[in-house]
Amino acid sequence: MTKALEGVRVLDMTHVQSGPSATQLLAWLGADVVKLEAPTGDITRKQLRDVPDVDSLYFTMLNSNKRSITLNTKSDRGKEILTELIRRSDVMVENFGPGAVDRMGFTWDRIQEINPRIIYASIKGFGEGPYTNFKAYEVVAQAMGGSMATTGFEDGPPTATGAQIGDSGTGIHTVAGILAALFQRESTGRGQRVNVAMQHAVLNLCRVKLRDQQRLAHGPLAEYPNEDFGDEVPRSGNASGGGQPGWAVKCAPGGPNDYVYVIVQPVGWKPMAELIGRPEMADDPEWSTPEARLPKLNKMFQLIEEWSSTLPKWEVLDRLNAHNIPCGPILSTKEIIEDESLVSNEMVVEVEHPQRGSYTTVGNPLKLSDSPTTISGSPLLGEHNSDIYADELGLEPAELAQLAEQGVI
Repeated sequence: MTKALEGVRVLDMTHVQSGPSATQLLAWLGADVVKLEAPTGDITRKQLRDVPDVDSLYFTMLNSNKRSITLNTKSDRGKEILTELIRRSDVMVENFGPGAVDRMGFTWDRIQEINPRIIYASIKGFGEGPYTNFKAYEVVAQAMGGSMATTGFEDGPPTATGAQIGDSGTGIHTVAGILAALFQRESTGRGQRVNVAMQHAVLNLCRVKLRDQQRLAHGPLAEYPNEDFGDEVPRSGNASGGGQPGWAVKCAPGGPNDYVYVIVQPVGWKPMAELIGRPEMADDPEWSTPEARLPKLNKMFQLIEEWSSTLPKWEVLDRLNAHNIPCGPILSTKEIIEDESLVSNEMVVEVEHPQRGSYTTVGNPLKLSDSPTTISGSPLLGEHNSDIYADELGLEPAELAQLAEQGVI
């Protein structure tokens, strides 16, 4: 069966996480992703190693299904080879610092001259303006995109989320831009620039908080459990902040992840009242309507927690689901990696690596009926130099040996 992006060549000049997460998704969708690395390799090959002298999980889990070549793009011969690689590619992706590719001699104008049909995608920390040259990292993007200010508890500091919304979140946005540009090329015949900033991607994911910032002009946010409101959206702990109130309630035996997140919908209040042993509250006008409960969210979830804390989270889950009450257990990373459902849905997969052996990684969340994904291991550094340089570009073995000796590849 063919893949959705079969026949699309991606020149992957990315490193660390934001760029590799994007190009890995393209590879999973069937593109031929050629990861171009300096002869020293992507820095994450050596970062956070758990096995000496073997590519780290940081690298392997972001670079599945790719081919790797090495090239010193600062050398004259390296620039010539890069030119030929650009000419043969449909998409080029980079996440260097601002202006780095331009300084190599490959401005957008020059790239268009080489290949007018190429999609050139760049990931940066910020858009044009006072932040342009700031160094961007995952949590810096969270800090400046609205996430940290609205995450955590009211009496605590701004808090980073464990989800990599700055890096991998930006990667997903970049994939959307690339696919749109490829689709438009079908009608125009032209390539185009795709620019995605990490701050912008985080902000897009925090849009509901900007919604609530504007709602504040008309009074306190009733869906929040906070008692005091200033002129900024407050941190509201585990509150859903949406139309249906929710909270993470404790369960037995009280471990760090013995919690269930529960949503109290209007239709779910009567069965909830019965479950927690307070059936009289179902018809009590002080509790029976959403409007009556909103000012007492903290008390409502306290009563639910008095019940849930006596039971294991999986039993709480069963009892709530029996009444069609929206809920979900807080799954630890250990529970996730062992979850049979995630394994059967190929979201937790085992792959082989020639040096590391078998390791667990995350599968493709994009499920296409006519383009199934098979996850393969990440490439060794320069593993495909011969395939690309000799078989495709036609370089002779003697020149390849000379280029390796000179540090060009």
